[in-house]
Amino acid sequence: MRVVEFGDAVRRQVSRAVVGQQAAVDMSLIALLANGHVLLEGLPGLAKTLMVRSLAAALDLQFGRIQFTPDLMPSDVTGSSVFDQRTTEFKFRQGPIFCGILLADEINRTTPKTQSALLQAMEEREVTVDGQTYDLPSPFLVFATQNPIDFEGTYPLPEAQQDRFLIKVVLGYPEADDERDVLRRHHQGFRATELEQVGIEPVVSSTAGATGGDSLASLRAEVNAVSVEDKMFDYIYGLVSATRSNRQILIGGSPRASIALLGTAKAMAALRGRDFVIPDDVKSMALPVFRHRVILRPEAEVEGIGIDTVLTSVIDAQTVPR
Repeated sequence: MRVVEFGDAVRRQVSRAVVGQQAAVDMSLIALLANGHVLLEGLPGLAKTLMVRSLAAALDLQFGRIQFTPDLMPSDVTGSSVFDQRTTEFKFRQGPIFCGILLADEINRTTPKTQSALLQAMEEREVTVDGQTYDLPSPFLVFATQNPIDFEGTYPLPEAQQDRFLIKVVLGYPEADDERDVLRRHHQGFRATELEQVGIEPVVSSTAGATGGDSLASLRAEVNAVSVEDKMFDYIYGLVSATRSNRQILIGGSPRASIALLGTAKAMAALRGRDFVIPDDVKSMALPVFRHRVILRPEAEVEGIGIDTVLTSVIDAQTVPR
């Protein structure tokens, strides 16, 4: 299965449960192919949880969910050592983080100490408990959600934590036709809590040893093989460099942002059926890659200028290679 066929098949399966939100689904596919994590920002009720659960079902990956709250402890995420009276030994009991796709729901509602429990897992795909390191399943992806308007009782994600997310996706209200379709489906008996009703079927094996070239590993290898010309490297550097010199931006993109933009542009090219990157691939991924890594100056925020507005002007001002 090629990446294009894979993308089309996943979209079809997810659409059995999720109406609309095609941009968010596409961004999630790109993160999956580029082996990165996704930060989802949107109001409650926009099908964030349903979309992630549907993706896990379509990819045949174990789904895990953690509802982040102020009293959540790191051991509630990673697991802990439990004393076994029969063997008089401590045994490690895995936490909910041991899954294929983890939904970190309302991640900004827990303390920085617990938020940091995800850092090692997201970067190294492993956790350390009581001095012992345990590997997480492969693949392992985190989809974290946060509410953009409810700040009471929240702990903003530190910059280091945000930088671990490959992209940030902002979800908006569905189109009128899509919302009417949602109403019709619920009228006909669909319930988001009963996902098995819609019959989502796995479209790819998540194991590296799958036959027929249908494994996720082979799809990622196809993405890695996408060619990139030197002028694309210059274009990526130019975009990142522009975020560092803009007068409205306090902190611009780091080299990690450049690497993320390269990887996501290659995944975008593969999903669009090409084995080479063009400027439009880079440009279309710049905003999701930059928006959670760039910090505006206080005066820009006082004037009510949003990060997406500033970044869009920065991206549009950059000369596109021919």
